[in-house]
Amino acid sequence: MAVVEQLEMDAYRAKLAANVARLVDKYRSIFEWDVPDIDESLSDRLILAAIREALDKIETHLSDA
Repeated sequence: MAVVEQLEMDAYRAKLAANVARLVDKYRSIFEWDVPDIDESLSDRLILAAIREALDKIETHLSDA
């Protein structure tokens, strides 16, 4: 049987994914202000890599606490 935290996470998984997608869109829009002819695919990959890096840092910080 799943623990209550897992059940809670399952309930919010889709919302979390949608929020991350909006975050990527937000930063791609910011990029487009500075670079009108931006390569959106490359921008998305760079943004996702930065999000992964930020998540890794947060995970490390939380595991050290």
